[in-house]
Parts: sequence; structure tokens; C-alpha cells
Amino acid sequence: METIKSIALQLKQVSHPNEWTNNLIHDNREGVKKLIASWQKQQQQQKDLQSAHLEKINYDISFKQYKLDLVAGIDEAGRGPLAGPVVTAAVIFGEYPIELMGINDSKQLSRLKRDNYAEIIKKHALSYSIHIQPVEQIDEHNIYQATKASMTLAVKSLSIEPDVLLVDAMTLPLPITQHSIIKGDTQSLAIAAASILAKTTRDNIMIEFDKIYPEYNFAKNAGYGTSDHLDALKQYGATNIHRKTFEPIKTMIR
Repeated sequence: METIKSIALQLKQVSHPNEWTNNLIHDNREGVKKLIASWQKQQQQQKDLQSAHLEKINYDISFKQYKLDLVAGIDEAGRGPLAGPVVTAAVIFGEYPIELMGINDSKQLSRLKRDNYAEIIKKHALSYSIHIQPVEQIDEHNIYQATKASMTLAVKSLSIEPDVLLVDAMTLPLPITQHSIIKGDTQSLAIAAASILAKTTRDNIMIEFDKIYPEYNFAKNAGYGTSDHLDALKQYGATNIHRKTFEPIKTMIR
């Protein structure tokens, strides 16, 4: 009879059910029951991941009028913070290699996973573009218009012109067929990829600002109005990267 340790090692090498795993289900040892239950759970999670990946791909493809149409996903990061730029990104995929599986709304992923996926996206994208909209533009035009302008510039900066735009909750002033999609980063692979590029870029920017303004803990709060950030504002006032048209900063500088 195989030892539990031996079974554990073998299960790590098995990715699909077979006669051996089917027989393990009838092993009455408690340790084996836990191992096979854990393995089955992992298999189901992998199936769910594959299914979600295919759904996102098929969702993007469904917007093509012709087979060779190029679909660009566009998203942003940083509309809500009190400090720092808003960052937008546009991504076009020509093919969908298995490495892209697991890409999702950037907010649903850990920082490590986002960083890893950002490199994978840049590697496999047919074209991608990232635009950083500074605080001055946000204060001059308001966050909605500044974000729209940034997304537009991100699309214009793509090395290949797309045939279809999938935009997360926005309509852009461009003569390209487009669809404004609510919570697009949970449905579209291209939008989810754009959200990851925008988020990772913005996080890295805020980490650099943290070195200049360490009192505000930007590396951790990314400029959002957390309690530590608000406390720092009360104690030290606003910096050059704070949005002067956002409260409580607007009231502070009157």
C-alpha cells in the first residue's frame, strides 16, 4: 500500500483525473481523504480559471464585425485618490496564449500578481499604450474630463489603430466603433489587461512620490484618503501632487 507521503508527492504531478486518482477516492485513510479532497478542489479551481479565461476571450471576440478586427481594451487607475495622477492604458491582443489566463480586474489581484501579469501583458500584447495624466490637468478640467482625455491619448498612442474600442464606463471622442461597458474589467480580457497596466504604473509612481513625501505613506495608500493620509494632511498640509479641487484639500487651501 502506498504511503500518504508518496501519494502526496504523486498528486503534485497529476493534472487530470485518471484510474489511479479514481481509486484513491475509495482509500479510507483520513490522510488520503484530505489529500484527494484538496487535489479535487485545486482541479476545480483550475477549471473555473480556464472557463473564466475563455469567457473573457469570447466576450472580446463577440464585438468583432470581421474576424481580423482588432479590439482594444481601455481602462484607468486613480480616479478617486486625493493625490497623484490618473493613469490610463489601452491594450490590443492578437492572440491569447495560456500565460494570459488568470488576468482579471486589477483590484482583484495581489500586487505581486499584478506586477507579474503586467510583464506578461507587455510581452504578448500586439500593442499597448499607457498615458499619465498629471494633477494639473485633473484640477483644470475635472477628473472625468481628464480621464477621458487621457484614455483618448492612450488609444491614439497605440502603434496599431484598433477597429473596436471596449472602454470601461466611458465614451471617447474618437471615430472608432466603441462600446462603454460597466465593470468592463470583470468581463473583457483586454479591459482587464489595461486595468493592470494602469494600476501597476500608477502604484510605481506613488512609490516614487513616497520617497519625496514620506509623511503621507503614498507607497501604501496610493494617494487615497485613508486615515493616515488625512492625518498627514492635517499636520503637514497639501503637497504639489495633491488635487486642489478635491475635498478636503479644496477647503484647506482657501
